[in-house]
Amino acid sequence: MIPFFPKQIALKSIYLYLGALAAVSLLFFRHAMSIEFIVMGIAWVVGFFLLSSYFSQKWEDIPQKKLLLYIFLFALGLRIAWVFFAYLFFTNKTGIPFEFEAGDSIWYYEESIGNIKTPLPAIWDYLFVHSSTVSDSGYIFYLSLLAKVFGENILFPRLITAIFGAATCILIFFLAKRNIGESGARLATIFVCFMPNLIFYSGLHLKETLMIFLMIAYLERADYLLRSKHYNIWTVAVPVVLAVILFTFRTAMGVVAVFSFITALVFTNTSVIGSRKRIVLISWGILAALTLTGGTIMNEIDNLIENRESNLVNKRLTQTARGNRWAQYATGTVMMPMMFVLPFPTMVDVDQQYNQQMLSGGNYVRNLLGGFVLIAIFSALFITKNWRNLSFIGSFVFAYLGVISLSGFSNSERFLLPGLPILLIMAAYGVTLLNAKNYKFIKIWYWIVPVMVFAWAFFKLGSRGIL
Repeated sequence: MIPFFPKQIALKSIYLYLGALAAVSLLFFRHAMSIEFIVMGIAWVVGFFLLSSYFSQKWEDIPQKKLLLYIFLFALGLRIAWVFFAYLFFTNKTGIPFEFEAGDSIWYYEESIGNIKTPLPAIWDYLFVHSSTVSDSGYIFYLSLLAKVFGENILFPRLITAIFGAATCILIFFLAKRNIGESGARLATIFVCFMPNLIFYSGLHLKETLMIFLMIAYLERADYLLRSKHYNIWTVAVPVVLAVILFTFRTAMGVVAVFSFITALVFTNTSVIGSRKRIVLISWGILAALTLTGGTIMNEIDNLIENRESNLVNKRLTQTARGNRWAQYATGTVMMPMMFVLPFPTMVDVDQQYNQQMLSGGNYVRNLLGGFVLIAIFSALFITKNWRNLSFIGSFVFAYLGVISLSGFSNSERFLLPGLPILLIMAAYGVTLLNAKNYKFIKIWYWIVPVMVFAWAFFKLGSRGIL
């Protein structure tokens, strides 16, 4: 077992990124990214791989409490620094402290400050009682509470978001430790701490960072409930409440949370969960499902299921009408097998997709670590055959990414983001399983990733007829 991220792999990953970036920029020189986005991409990649390699070895044997303290402080420091940098950077580039082509983030902000003088009961009725949808309502309610405290200030809510981002790292450790062991958990926590995409969203007014915190909190508490020999009303109630809250952030997230828990109840080994507790929890699940039936949440679930195909078709037609001629081929069937490595990094300047260019380095990290995710999946299914005991987090990420692949947003970095923390746990598990035999696959993966990067640049330009 390898308990750290090898420096050899870290350096190789950096060299591959630099080579791919240089090749794409030279071959498509007329559409190369601006120097600021190139520098940003390099900083993301170099920072992630070197820091993950260095600290995974430096902190390999330190006590757990000290590790979690260091992780929290590093994660919080990086995210707070990014909050201030992003505020200044976006203000300079767009004239407002919001990301390029901001839509939802401005709406969230305006909704929250519009509720400053509104009594809380009235806000609750507006968002949860008289509304036809609850998705997004939870986040708007949260921002409205902050607005009542901090007024129209933009920075304070984002600084609190940074705290939630750092706290997610701690939750990841305990979730990963019960699933892949302490060595893998330490590495997964370090991956989450330094992951560019997770840092990036801490500096925005979007809901993703808080939603991911709630998601991991749900998974951690529900996983504890599944594995613990002792349970009571509180250990059952907490994950149930967190699951309901997830519905108020994104309907698909709540659906997948319930689905993954039921899947774990069915497939987890009896030695882990126990027969009596399995029956009790299934009964609780049925009761919760009956409670939801007929309500606003259930109506949203029905619409999500009934409209999934038309939503995908409409999304592709819209993209095609805008000049993306090859978008019609990005069907759910095509995209689903690639969900573990998506999204691909945008290394060319097209359609003013500046947010995607800012995250080219982070998306490359996802692509590279995808090789270790595949090793983890293969091992769980065919070598260690412990997939049953990993069925909870596994079914969650499979189901969520599957839903997204069928929604028309299969390469949307923002919609894919909630699956990232679990993929990082799987990647860390894959690293710990490295040996001479499966490292041959990683050597092949070194060739596959640059091909994916180049192919995506070709697709971006070719589909718009500007090659």
